[in-house]
Amino acid sequence: MRTDPSPGALPAREHLPAGNAGTPVLDVVVPVYNEEKDLEPCVRRLREHLARTFPYAFRITVADNASTDGTSQVAARLAAQLPEVTTCRLEQKGRGRALRTVWSASEAPVLAYMDVDLSTDLNALLPLVAPLISGHSDLAIGSRLARASRVVRGPKREFISRAYNLILRGSLQARFSDAQCGFKAIRRDVAQVLLPLVEDTGWFFDTEMLVLAERAGLRIHEVPVDWVDDPDSTVHIVRTATDDLKGVWRVGRALATGSLPLDRLARPFGDDPRDREIQDVPRGLARQLVGFCVVGGLSTLFYLLLYSTFRQFSGSQVANALALLVSAVANTAANRRLTFGVRGRGGAVQHQAQGLVVFAIGLALTSGSLAALNAAGGSPAHSTELAVLIAANLAATVLRFLLFRAWVFPDRPEDGPHFTVAAHSPSALAPSACSPSPYAPSAYTPSTPARASASSPTYATASAPAHATPAPYRPDGPLPRRPLPHPAYGHHETTAQVRAGEAADGTWRDGTLPLQPVRPHDTDPGDPR
Repeated sequence: MRTDPSPGALPAREHLPAGNAGTPVLDVVVPVYNEEKDLEPCVRRLREHLARTFPYAFRITVADNASTDGTSQVAARLAAQLPEVTTCRLEQKGRGRALRTVWSASEAPVLAYMDVDLSTDLNALLPLVAPLISGHSDLAIGSRLARASRVVRGPKREFISRAYNLILRGSLQARFSDAQCGFKAIRRDVAQVLLPLVEDTGWFFDTEMLVLAERAGLRIHEVPVDWVDDPDSTVHIVRTATDDLKGVWRVGRALATGSLPLDRLARPFGDDPRDREIQDVPRGLARQLVGFCVVGGLSTLFYLLLYSTFRQFSGSQVANALALLVSAVANTAANRRLTFGVRGRGGAVQHQAQGLVVFAIGLALTSGSLAALNAAGGSPAHSTELAVLIAANLAATVLRFLLFRAWVFPDRPEDGPHFTVAAHSPSALAPSACSPSPYAPSAYTPSTPARASASSPTYATASAPAHATPAPYRPDGPLPRRPLPHPAYGHHETTAQVRAGEAADGTWRDGTLPLQPVRPHDTDPGDPR
C-alpha cells in the first residue's frame, strides 16, 4: 500500500498521435569536428534514407563543435540546399555539449544522434525511434554487443569496448549492453528533465545519461545494429578511456551519496501496470510476499535469540511469551514500513494493536505446541523445543501474512494518491525564443546567459516557400506525416491514415518542464577529439 509517494516530473508515456502537422517528429543531430571531407556525403546519404523510409517529417541538425577547417562552410551550404537540414555552430568542443545544446533547443518530440562516419547501418534508424514514438520506451540505443548484431572491427577496439562495458556492469550495475555506440534516441520530454542532471560534456555524456536514466527506472530499448569500424576515426582511445573512468568514479560516488535528484524522472502513479487494480490478481502480492518472508526470517532469528536468552532464567512458557511479544512489535513495525509501504506515524498505534491480536493468535499456536510437547514427552530436550517452535512459527507466519494483508494493512483505493496530469494549453506550447525553427528564413541565435556566450549556438536554415510553412506542432494535435509516393501510382502522393493511441479523454497530455538554459562549462575539461 503506497500512502505518500510524490508525483513525478515526467508525464505518463503516450503514443504520439499521427496525422498532418508541421513540426518535424524526428530531429537527428550529427555532431562534427573538422569533418569537411565526410560531412556532405554523410548528410546527403542520411537525408536520402529518411526521405525514402521514414513516414514522418524529420530534420537533420549538423552540430559543429568549433571546427577549424571548412566544416562550417560545408554545413551552411547543405542547409541552403536542403530544406530538412539546419546547422548549429558552437565555439567549444565536446560531443556531450553539442547534444545538450541542440536537444535542449529542439521542439521535435523525438531526438536522436549519430556519428558522422555512419558506421551504423541506417536500416536500424526506424527500429530505434519507433518505440519512442509509440510510447513504449523513454530512450533507445544501438548495441554492437547484442547477440544479433553484426560488427566488423579490429580486436583492439573490440577488447576495449567489452572491457568498458564490463566495468560499467561491475561498478555502476548497468544493465544496458553498449554505452558508447554513436546511435541513440530519446523522447523530448525525457531529455528536458534528464539533461540538466548530466554533467559531462565529452564522450562520457552517453554513459552518464544512460546510467541516470536506468537508475531512475526509465525504459531503455536496445536495437542490434550492423556496424563497420571507421579506420580513419580521430578518437583518442587512451585519453577517452581515462576520461571515462574518471566519469565512472564521479557518477558512482554521486549515486552512492544520493546527491542526484533522480525522483525528477519518476513517472506518475498509475503509469506502471503494477500500480493497477486487475481482477483476480492481487496488487503487489509477489513483492509483498518476498518482503514479508525476508522480515519473517529475520524476526524468527530474533525470536529464537530472545527465547534462548529468556529461557535461562524462566520457564519455557514465560520465555516464549516474552520473546514472541518483543519480536511481534518489531515484526509489525518492519512489515508496516518495508513490506506494505506505510510511512509516517499515522495509524501506527492502531496497526500495533492489530499486530498484538495477530501476536495472540501466534502465541496460542506456539504455546499450544509446547504444551502438547510437554504433555507427550515429559521433559523434552532444548533442541526438540526449538524444532517444535520453528514448525509452529511457520504455520503462524502464513496466518500472520494473510491477516496483515487482509486486515491490518489492506489496499484501500481511497487511501491511494490521486494525481492529475494537466494538459498544456496551445498557447503555452507555441515555439519560444529558445526553439529553432527549421523553416525560419533567417539565421537564428538563441539567448543564453552571459557566461555561456562562448558556446552559444547559431542556427542557419534555408528559406522555404511561403506555401510550405506549416503550423507548429502541439501535443494535442497530430504528428506531421510526410506524404510518400505510392509505387503503383508513379508520383501520386498518398498519406496513410493511422490512428495512434490517445488519452482516454481524447486529449494529449504533456508534462514536460519549461526549457532550461544549457549549462556549458566555462572551460573545456579536455575533449579527446
